[in-house]
Amino acid sequence: MKRKEQKAAYLFLLPSLAGTAIFVLIPFADVIRRSFLKAVGNTFVGFENYRDVLMNQAFREAVLHTVKFLAVCLPLLLLFSFGTALMLCRLPAAKAFFQTVFLLPMAVPVASLVVFWKLIFHGNGLLNEALQLFEFEGKEWMSTDAAFLILVFSYIWKNLGYDIVLWIAALSGVGEEQYEAAKVSGAGSWECFRYITLPQMKAGMVMIGVLSFVNAFRVFREAYLIAGDYPHESIYMLQHLFNNWFTKLDIQKMSAGAVMMAAAVSVLLCLLERWNERQDAV
Repeated sequence: MKRKEQKAAYLFLLPSLAGTAIFVLIPFADVIRRSFLKAVGNTFVGFENYRDVLMNQAFREAVLHTVKFLAVCLPLLLLFSFGTALMLCRLPAAKAFFQTVFLLPMAVPVASLVVFWKLIFHGNGLLNEALQLFEFEGKEWMSTDAAFLILVFSYIWKNLGYDIVLWIAALSGVGEEQYEAAKVSGAGSWECFRYITLPQMKAGMVMIGVLSFVNAFRVFREAYLIAGDYPHESIYMLQHLFNNWFTKLDIQKMSAGAVMMAAAVSVLLCLLERWNERQDAV
């Protein structure tokens, strides 16, 4: 009976496994193969493509800007969303309303968002018009270092509601009886938060952090539509570099860069999983 059930399970999984193999695994295996070949022909060049990518100044700068963006955005988003979720949990009557309000930015199409950003931050946009009323000089904001802050704000504004909903779901898993028992024992709000809420948010924090990390790479759409192929250097990230390589048909560089990125993300996820396991053991 167990063998029959296993065979039936594999038959049901076969379409998904076949689709994953055809559209994900086999293409990525071909990317790995191409990373060791010349762009034209099948001449094996070993690690020459990887060396060229690592020695590429644009690649190093794009990696630096991408890491900087992630290092700034992810902590801010997680902190803001977690704090907002805690406040909404204390306002059960208004929770549904505010959840809808915070989720509205996700329903805004990227094209509409880009038009809105241009209306504000263009050289002749609303922000410069407002500054001129107070006799301040305006700027071409997306061509200065302010472009990085604008992109950070755009990412947080777009994803805040999504993370709030996830945090509220995680907070809802904490039993109310735990807080009641702690308060009977004389614990205050801070003690309840530190010894009950935070320890049970570890698994949720890892999941929300990974999802926020993935969503951070989608901000390229806004940056590309606002500033084009070659934006200000502060927001020139890996997505721009790969897009430029694609238009120039630098297949060998794209392949080597994609393999290195996949390896880096895999190592990061393994470290997060190991950290999560240690936290659960503690």
